[in-house]
Amino acid sequence: MIRNPKDIETSNRLISRRALILGGAQLAFMGVLGLRMRYLQVEQADQFRMLAEENRINIRLIAPERGLIYDRNGVVIAANEQNLRIVMVREDAGDIDQAMDHIRQLVKLDPEEEERARKELRRRSPFVPVTIADRLAWEDLARVAVNAPALPGVTPEVGLSRTYPLGGDFAHVVGYVGPVSDYDLGKLENPDPLLQIPRFQIGKLGVEARLEDQLRGSAGTRRIEVNAVGRVMRELDRVDGTPGHDIQLTIDAGLQNFVQARMSGESAASVVMDTTNGDILAIGSAPSYDPNKFVRGISVADYRKLTDDIFRPLANKAVQGTYPPGSTFKMVVALAALEEGLIEPDEIIRCNGFITLGKRRFHCWKRGGHGKVDLNKSLQQSCDVFYYTIAERVGIEKITAMARKFGLGQRHDLPMSGIAAGLAPTKSWKLENRGKEWLIGDTLNSGIGQGFVLASPLQLAVMTARLASGRALVPRLIKTVDGIENTAPEAPLLDVDPAHLDLVRAGMFAVSNSQRGTAYRSRIAEAEYQMAGKTGTSQVRNITKAERQAGVTKNRDLPWERRDHALFVAFAPMDAPQVAVSVVVEHGGGGSTAAAPIARDIVLQALYGGLPPLTAYPAAQRRQIEELQQSLELRTPKPGQGQPVKT
Repeated sequence: MIRNPKDIETSNRLISRRALILGGAQLAFMGVLGLRMRYLQVEQADQFRMLAEENRINIRLIAPERGLIYDRNGVVIAANEQNLRIVMVREDAGDIDQAMDHIRQLVKLDPEEEERARKELRRRSPFVPVTIADRLAWEDLARVAVNAPALPGVTPEVGLSRTYPLGGDFAHVVGYVGPVSDYDLGKLENPDPLLQIPRFQIGKLGVEARLEDQLRGSAGTRRIEVNAVGRVMRELDRVDGTPGHDIQLTIDAGLQNFVQARMSGESAASVVMDTTNGDILAIGSAPSYDPNKFVRGISVADYRKLTDDIFRPLANKAVQGTYPPGSTFKMVVALAALEEGLIEPDEIIRCNGFITLGKRRFHCWKRGGHGKVDLNKSLQQSCDVFYYTIAERVGIEKITAMARKFGLGQRHDLPMSGIAAGLAPTKSWKLENRGKEWLIGDTLNSGIGQGFVLASPLQLAVMTARLASGRALVPRLIKTVDGIENTAPEAPLLDVDPAHLDLVRAGMFAVSNSQRGTAYRSRIAEAEYQMAGKTGTSQVRNITKAERQAGVTKNRDLPWERRDHALFVAFAPMDAPQVAVSVVVEHGGGGSTAAAPIARDIVLQALYGGLPPLTAYPAAQRRQIEELQQSLELRTPKPGQGQPVKT
């Protein structure tokens, strides 16, 4: 077909216009695409670079070194040791069962530990590392490291773990650490991210728990490069954390060891205080336990053995145990009477073996009575009738007020677990807690440290230190924190007539040094170290009228748990007191036979700074004492023992 020139011209014009429009659209599209690419590649480059880095760079926390705990002489009692372990990240490891099989081929896994790790992997977020095995030998860790390319998400690590070089000597004081539990996390509103580190250890008991914030330190960080399957390729950067503060206690490790050894075989507690400043030099509870077992994860069998022991090794009897103080309370009652002017030092009270109140008899421990008794003799021979009489005169409110001046009935603020307040009762206390009125008979019982009165060995040591010094000493357990002295102002003088204190001290001296004193057999022979003390025996059962008429059953003929508690308190030297000691032997029978010998040995150990010479003991006892000293399992801790391993 032949087209005319005009049609051809019109057609060419239309084609050119369409081409122009299409070309323009294409050009506009390319321009928009170019602008978008420029926006993504230039303006958004930093953001996408950061996202890319996050895909191949991980940031992990580094646990800080836990602060060390020392005794007063620089002996390490809580240290850190190297801990080789294997950790797994669930999101990188893939099939957990397969990963566990591979690890099991390289190292021996404890079934309990493996099951614990599996539970932890299921419970934790998939990106949180979980410890599969720890405390490995170096050879085991090396095998895992060599096979690392075949173990995605599995990493060998070197860390630190807590250790207690002196074992059970400080178990009840320092306590122990353990892995963070859900219970621990539940108690915190904003838990420290450190607590998410696998098997991170925190204080569970004692000083470790009470000073956790100071001992823990702050976390460091490390940036690591990982490949597509989560295998760590290299460490790019590391910022170490801040170590925890080192803590120095006032306790002497050598004396603490002696106290624990001397109480061996008993269910007992003892506290030794410096009477010049309130420092606690030793605070023991027997039997003890090995805290290292709790750090590593105590077995069911070992834990059951501890809980089934009737001597209750897990209980810190020195601060948690409260006992009727028995006759060790009589100094408080005597001072209350003297301060109120209700008795004269030379006043005579006749003891016929009992006192009658209504239809009830309150008996003296000596069935035939002590005859004529003054203040000095009442303490020397521990006459109960004397204290029934003056307690009735004074009344419970004044007795309790005096008890509190001497640190009884109050909780002393020490960084230890479960410190008991004891009980110095009042009329209102009985009404509120027992729903009954206070009776005169309650006052008489309180007068000899029985009835509702309760005190811990710590409180009895504080009482004795205040009697010895005449000052309101406050017990102190922390000597320094990171080398900075934990100073306290000088204790004020007690609001008690010094002459009355002298009278009571003289009575306590007679207890240990008069031939008729209840603790004469436990006297100190060296004149410069002679001690003043007081025996105590507290009943744990009621003695019926029929039994009393037939003859009270001797403690040795009773089951252990029905025997009386034995107590003794003392300070020495008499003329210039340096130490005060309290000892409680659960169901020990009598204070003079069970508690006083232990206290005397502890006093001498503290004063001599080691085993005393046999000349410090009465001549007739020296062979027996020598055999006892040789039988004790003692250690001589040296400064620097248990230093941590640096990683």
